[in-house]
Amino acid sequence: MSVSKKQLVLDAIDQKNIERVPSGFWFHFLKDEIHSNAFEHPELNDDVFKGISAYIEGAKPDFVKIMTDGYFPYENESVVGVKDLNTLKNVKPLPDNAKWFTDQIAYAKKITSKYGDDLATFYNLFVPGTILKFNQTGDGDAYLYSLIKEDKEAFKHVLNVIAHDVARLAKRLIKEAGVTGIYLSAQSLSAPGFTKYDYDEIFAPGEKEILRAANEESLYNILHICGYEGHRNDLTWFKDYEVKVINWAAVVEGVPLEVGQKIFGGRTSLGGFGNLSSDLLYKGTEAEIKAETKRLLKNAGRKGIILGADCTVPRDTDWKHFEWVREAAAE
Repeated sequence: MSVSKKQLVLDAIDQKNIERVPSGFWFHFLKDEIHSNAFEHPELNDDVFKGISAYIEGAKPDFVKIMTDGYFPYENESVVGVKDLNTLKNVKPLPDNAKWFTDQIAYAKKITSKYGDDLATFYNLFVPGTILKFNQTGDGDAYLYSLIKEDKEAFKHVLNVIAHDVARLAKRLIKEAGVTGIYLSAQSLSAPGFTKYDYDEIFAPGEKEILRAANEESLYNILHICGYEGHRNDLTWFKDYEVKVINWAAVVEGVPLEVGQKIFGGRTSLGGFGNLSSDLLYKGTEAEIKAETKRLLKNAGRKGIILGADCTVPRDTDWKHFEWVREAAAE
């Protein structure tokens, strides 16, 4: 007797013997997912909920990454729309009843109440550095680096306050909304002379705090090392992060699943496919996509593997392509 999709994914994360390798893909539902604000315009949340429900029921994925379009802004008056460090450094933790907590918990609960018994659900969260990048336009890495050079200790304080709130949200999403775990999106910082030592001092403590908080409630959490728009990461910067599943941009980074598994000590790996309109998942034929699925699994094996993409896929990707991956993975 076949297990449920939820159990299939949990078993894959636990690296048990499974009847087929699960897969999952996701995309954004709002035209401007970064700058839209569902805290101020709750109708946007309705749009995202309708979109994700239609996708779950139509594409029938093996698990759900709960997209948070409209919830990217960190709703703290010392941060939203603020770019200068003199103001940012006055940031204070949000109260427990802040909309940034309650609205997201309510949104997640709508999804878990409807689909959580059958599907594993992973709520999308961002690390503090990425949250600050959303606050400005232009080169996000250059912006963060300028703040570090201006006053490193003040910048670290800002990151730590935001990280503490994200950690609190992660715990509450699992405890109160019933999500299976979080999907935490991180990026290394690319700047002249910036090293892993610097990252470990400035960014890693808060990011590890978020994962530690999530792990206290659920061991089924995912770290996404984001290669969005071609951002390059040094994957080794994240190899000591305590998390069961790691998703990185295998195509963008040129690090296939079997190589990444070695970097991350054999932990469960999510990904394999490129996520651009120029990539096979988007434009390939049924035969091509099925052949690529089988090639990925031949190279990486079937234990501790969940098939997915580098990042969000184009909004107009044909859902049949996801089904072809699932069918080939079951053969």
